[in-house]
Amino acid sequence: MSSNETISRRRFLRQSFAFSALAGLGASPLAAVAKAGRSAGVGSRLLMVGDWGYENFEAQGRVAGAMTAYVREHGFKTEALLMLGDNWYGPLPDGVKDKRWRTQFEEMYPKSVFDCPAYAIPGNHDYQRMPASKVAAELEYAKAGGTRWTMPSLWYSFEFPAKKPQMTVIALDSNMPSKDGKWDKGTNFTLTPEQQAEQLVWLTAELEKPRTTPFLVVMGHHPIYSNGPHGDHKVLVRDWEPLLRKHKVHLYLAGHDHDMQHLEFEGHPTSFVLSGGGGADLYPLAIDEAERGPYAARVYGFSDLEVTPEMLTLRHLDEKGQLIHAFTKRVDGTVGIVG
Repeated sequence: MSSNETISRRRFLRQSFAFSALAGLGASPLAAVAKAGRSAGVGSRLLMVGDWGYENFEAQGRVAGAMTAYVREHGFKTEALLMLGDNWYGPLPDGVKDKRWRTQFEEMYPKSVFDCPAYAIPGNHDYQRMPASKVAAELEYAKAGGTRWTMPSLWYSFEFPAKKPQMTVIALDSNMPSKDGKWDKGTNFTLTPEQQAEQLVWLTAELEKPRTTPFLVVMGHHPIYSNGPHGDHKVLVRDWEPLLRKHKVHLYLAGHDHDMQHLEFEGHPTSFVLSGGGGADLYPLAIDEAERGPYAARVYGFSDLEVTPEMLTLRHLDEKGQLIHAFTKRVDGTVGIVG
């Protein structure tokens, strides 16, 4: 990054939102936490990847290979995978018995490296009927047993890590009917308006529950805010964003746009993270990170989330497993850019 680009980025960060750690950018001791993904095993770790189940899975293979190499090189235990939707592009003709489950999930993310639950949510491509519902196959595959694929329902919650949990995660189905309220009964199915309303009631109740974990995270396939070509999601901005703000959700995790992002907004308690570089063709950005960021890049990759009782550390890695962006978030919402 050139000196002019660095100055521009720092100016943007100062103008857009307040960070207590920005003054030490490049010199903060937190930088050592994020550098190359090394953290001396101090926290529980999970990896996330979105938009991965592409029909031509050459790029998926590169990203998955980088995930495997990253874990092996840095010697930490992956305690969960987050599969952020668009799990299956194209046909899944044999449904729950289709061979793609073996080649593009079980073997692509091998149990020998990722011996942990793979928490999944549906994306818009999963709702395509090719010929039957791929979402139905995903739900059935999770119930069949003998797999790490974890998708108990269209929306659900879990705590992480399994022992002494530090983070509550709410997994949602972000596939909404069009803005005029009509349900698309063609090739691409979504939640019905009744399901949409039911999920919103459930989400509101779930957020209002007492919790013992210091961190609260929500994940959905569609981003609420995005610098990519799909842009901001008007329905999610209307229905979900006020709840995230009210309940001080620490992170919102998404895919859908095929890139990697981290967006912050002044006064907002939630950091918006997009990890959509899992293998599908990359999209050009519509908004540059200099305009709205701090980070947005058209790049293949995956993300690493480390959790301790005091702090979350989110790292974006590229298809070679190299660190391209990292930030920390403390329980009180303080954010620090560390890479």
